[in-house]
Amino acid sequence: MDRITAAEVFVDVTRSGSFTATADRLSMSRPMVTRYVEALESWFGVRLLHRTTRKVTLTTLGKQCLLDIESWLGAGQLLVESVKPTDVLTGSIRIATSVSFAHAQLMTAISEFMILHSKVNIDIDLQDTVSDLVNNRIDLAIRIASTPDASLIGKPIALCRSILVAHKSYLARKPAIERPEDLCHHNCLNYTNFENKVWHLAHGTVHKSINVKGTLSANEATALLEATMCGMGISMQPTYMANKMIQRGELVQVLSDWKPNDMSIYALYSSRKFLAPAVRAFIDFIDEYFKKNIWDIY
Repeated sequence: MDRITAAEVFVDVTRSGSFTATADRLSMSRPMVTRYVEALESWFGVRLLHRTTRKVTLTTLGKQCLLDIESWLGAGQLLVESVKPTDVLTGSIRIATSVSFAHAQLMTAISEFMILHSKVNIDIDLQDTVSDLVNNRIDLAIRIASTPDASLIGKPIALCRSILVAHKSYLARKPAIERPEDLCHHNCLNYTNFENKVWHLAHGTVHKSINVKGTLSANEATALLEATMCGMGISMQPTYMANKMIQRGELVQVLSDWKPNDMSIYALYSSRKFLAPAVRAFIDFIDEYFKKNIWDIY
């Protein structure tokens, strides 16, 4: 039995905690997953996993072997890539990013990358919270943050600016907004992962923190954008989503002289040591891509 595949199956089982989940993720039968794990244990001559009806956990020796097996697989992948033709990029990339950024900007970049590198497969995991890259088998995360996770390697690839926006139908039936304090009298739609209930605004050297209230909050930016389009209230939106709608007259910028805090968009990965060539090439590509495609110019 193929020992490399057996090692890959074993590593996936340790991440998923389930033979059935690994079978689904790797598109193989559950009995085959069991046979691969048993083959690896036979090769090592030790039991690597505890199995119960409810969960699968590493034995003490399994924990000791896991890091070495992962390193062995990583070194093998680099060896395979090193002997392939240098002008043909291959491999798979699993990318985690937010729904809003994927929809508004990243998919266009990915489509251009895949035209250049048609042998590369990309799997996108959409979520608005930072995930454990190792446990979720994520090669690369594209995240918006003021500071990246200290346990990860972060490369800034773009700047994320935000603005306050509303639909003209909402503004037509509500009091005028001339200064930040006026927001207290409006329905402010909150993004629970950023500036939740307190909006920090700056006008030159003047900074104000406004306690806002609203009847709707969400943990995903595109849902708030849709609510704003429906005239439900005022929301703080990244310009990579809102600027096109302002251009088309679908949204109106509110308090244009007052700016929310800027954040950076990072490409995050867990280690430089075994960074696959396809992942490295994609990081370099999107770094250059977003330098040339500035959504804030309109």
